[in-house]
Amino acid sequence: MTSFDTSPTLTVWRALLAVAVVFVMLATTGWSAVRDQQAGGPRELALAAWARDRIAGHSLPEADAPAYRLAHFFATLTSGQRFALADKYPSVVGNLDGAPVTLRYHANRVALGQAVAVEKMRAHDAKLSPDGRDEATARLDRFRSLLKGDRQILAFDPSGRGRAAEVFGDLDRAARVSVVVPGVDTHLLTLERSKSSKRRYAAPVGMAESLYGAERSASPGTRTAVIAWADYTAPAGLGMDAALGGLAADGAVRLNAMVGALPGTSKVSLFCHSYGSVVCGVAAHRAPDRVADIAVAGSPGMRAANAGQLETGARIWATRDGDDWIGDVPHMEFGGIGHGADPVDPAFGARIVSAAGAAGHSGYFEPGTESLDNFAAIGVGAYGSISCAGADSTCHSGISGERDG
Repeated sequence: MTSFDTSPTLTVWRALLAVAVVFVMLATTGWSAVRDQQAGGPRELALAAWARDRIAGHSLPEADAPAYRLAHFFATLTSGQRFALADKYPSVVGNLDGAPVTLRYHANRVALGQAVAVEKMRAHDAKLSPDGRDEATARLDRFRSLLKGDRQILAFDPSGRGRAAEVFGDLDRAARVSVVVPGVDTHLLTLERSKSSKRRYAAPVGMAESLYGAERSASPGTRTAVIAWADYTAPAGLGMDAALGGLAADGAVRLNAMVGALPGTSKVSLFCHSYGSVVCGVAAHRAPDRVADIAVAGSPGMRAANAGQLETGARIWATRDGDDWIGDVPHMEFGGIGHGADPVDPAFGARIVSAAGAAGHSGYFEPGTESLDNFAAIGVGAYGSISCAGADSTCHSGISGERDG
């Protein structure tokens, strides 16, 4: 496929191909809209109780209040009062943008402990099918893993397929924060792979951990933190949800809310893989001003015809390795299906960086790849050390100095 050819005939064929792909998706996977957020589940009950509760004679703020209001509320409480609320409502406090991050870590450890107890019972429940018990065992193993050591869990919601976010580094003191936004099939059971797995760095936690290590190596003196952000409902497989933008729109709202509530005045870089780049593209025009860079890898499109349509002051970076299958997918939008132009097409207007050494669709965060080294340079603001792709030998031009803050 010659992605730079814009002839009318080729455009029509792309449209027809996209429609054909849709029908194949419908025939093989069906409409895969997520229906797994359980109304009346434990978190919903906790939110209802939170709404009725009071502390020190005052009502608790609405859980969906702006982050600055929630931050002010927690600032008025004593340490004892804050932790009492976290222990009483861990599933609420652990997911409140605006709550102190260390309090959220504590609340989510409590919530994980409760989730472990639930899955222990389910794993031995004779009323469940063997598959149901196996799933409970897998969830139990995941929750126990998240409780190990001093892991910093910024968000945790076990309902449905589950959502979570983990922090590497000191978020309160960081001058630069990187956020890894993963793609399809992201949920609690795919959040991480074992350290011995060959695909460790294809999972959100492995991506973020690898990026954090690379940033520390690239600039030991820079106070940096990296977030593995799997806190949105991602498409389940390559069904209709993956071809549409509805879940990306919902994820974009959550992403911008999280970024806007980060402590301090740190600069933020978004690293968006596969469908995660759709989320970042939709989020771009409303992203907080602190977002300095948006980098996409293996992107099916950002729901824009060019970088200008993203309407953001952030620098847009793009990369794709030579054997990533996403390059064979039509980069277009037709009747709401598809995600627009190819970000690595020079006509799109992104800064195209090298992915040398990366393999396949999920190899961009593998140690030793130029894609990871470039992401690390972007994350710490060392723009002068970025390796441009051959199609864009001046990808760091126009940026003042080697570092830009």
